[in-house]
Amino acid sequence: MAYQIIVLAKQMPDLELIKPDPNTGEPVLKGVSLKFETLSKNATEAAIRIKEKYGGKVTVITYGNETATQVIKEAYAMGADEGFLLTGYPGNNPMNTASVLAEKIKKIPHDIILLGNQSADSYTGLLPGMLSSLLGETLLGSAVSIELKDRIVEVLKVLDTNNEKIQATLPVIVSVTQEINEPRLPPVMQILAAGRKPINTEKISAAGQYSRVISNRAPKSERKRLIFEDVDKGVPEVAKAMKEAMR
Repeated sequence: MAYQIIVLAKQMPDLELIKPDPNTGEPVLKGVSLKFETLSKNATEAAIRIKEKYGGKVTVITYGNETATQVIKEAYAMGADEGFLLTGYPGNNPMNTASVLAEKIKKIPHDIILLGNQSADSYTGLLPGMLSSLLGETLLGSAVSIELKDRIVEVLKVLDTNNEKIQATLPVIVSVTQEINEPRLPPVMQILAAGRKPINTEKISAAGQYSRVISNRAPKSERKRLIFEDVDKGVPEVAKAMKEAMR
C-alpha cells in the first residue's frame, strides 16, 4: 500500500555559532548561518524510508521566509517529491505556526504527518499536540521506530523505565526523536537535480499573537574563583554558596 506523507520541516540558526552580546546578554544572530533543523531532517528521512519501502509521495512544508527554500532543496535531494514554502513567518509562536500549518495541511490529501517531537531551537514541544487538536487526527508521539500495515501505524516509544508500542488508524500525526534514524547524505547528482525542482511559494498573513517572549538573555555567570586544596574545608563552603544562591 502506498502512502501520502507530509513532512513539516523547519529552518533554524546554527546554535553552535550563536554567542550572547557581552553588554546586553541578548543572542547575536547577525551573520549566523541558517540550517535544516536537526529533528526536521530526521522526520524527512523517516518519510523517505516509508516511501522507499511501501511507495507513495513525500510532501515537505516549511513555514518561514524566503531563505527557507534551502530546507526544501535539501529535502528534495534526500528524496522528497514536492515542497511548499509558506512565507510571512512572524516569529516563534507555536499557536500561530500550528494554525497556519493546519490550514495548509487540510488542503493536501495525506495519510501520515511527520515532524520532530520538538524544535531544536525553542524546545517547546507544543506543535504536535496543537496540530492533533486542530486537525482531529491521532498523535503518536516521540517515536523511535515506525511500522505500517495497511491502515494501521505502530510506533515504538522509549521511556525512562520501559519501551512502549502504540497503534492508531490512519490518518495520524507522528512526532519523531533524533534516535529514530541517521539522515542520509544525498549524492552530488541528487543535490544538483534538487536545485532545478520547483518550489511552491505562498504568502501567508500571520494570525494574531498569542504569546510573547519576555526575555531570551543569557544568564549571568559569576564565579568566586576560590580553590580549596583541603576537601573537608571546601565542601562546607561550596554548600553554603549553593544555599545562598537558591534563596
